[in-house]
Amino acid sequence: MNTVAPPNWLRSYYVTRAGVAAAWVLAAFTVGKSNPTIAAALLIAYPAWDALANLIDARRSGGLRASPSQTVNAVVSVITTIAVAIALGWSPYAVLAVFGAWAALSGLSQLATGIRRWDAGGQWAMVLSGAQSALAGAFFIMRAAGPDMPGIADVAPYAAFGAFYFLVSAAWLTVVEMRKHSAQRAA
Repeated sequence: MNTVAPPNWLRSYYVTRAGVAAAWVLAAFTVGKSNPTIAAALLIAYPAWDALANLIDARRSGGLRASPSQTVNAVVSVITTIAVAIALGWSPYAVLAVFGAWAALSGLSQLATGIRRWDAGGQWAMVLSGAQSALAGAFFIMRAAGPDMPGIADVAPYAAFGAFYFLVSAAWLTVVEMRKHSAQRAA
């Protein structure tokens, strides 16, 4: 059974992930900064979308058993969605701490997925993104313990970097496919 999704699927998936993250960042920096209700909805929606995206990708990549890192990522993201909803009732510090724990755990899962998919091409960006996400998670947790009031603008750059890495992976997969087709024509 093939446990790595076809390059065309991955490319489309990565473009979709980049687009959704970019739209989320735009919403966070515009209406989210000035409207607490919209900010709360965005903060709940982000890990919920991540859970759904990982489940869809896992199904296209051989199923949940064949994609354990994505399965873990989806479960962590569902738990995070619930935890963010609860933390919103406590404080912005609690929300940022939850996002920190999620960024760290989902980053490690993404790193593992990138390593598993290495041969598909374009995965160096996913590995780098996963590692950076884990580090961002630690930063969020430290920031949540600090004196400055956190807000959605603290999370938005994290999502922007995610969009960038997904877009780079999609572009790299396109390059890999073009090289394969060029080599096949030359042969």
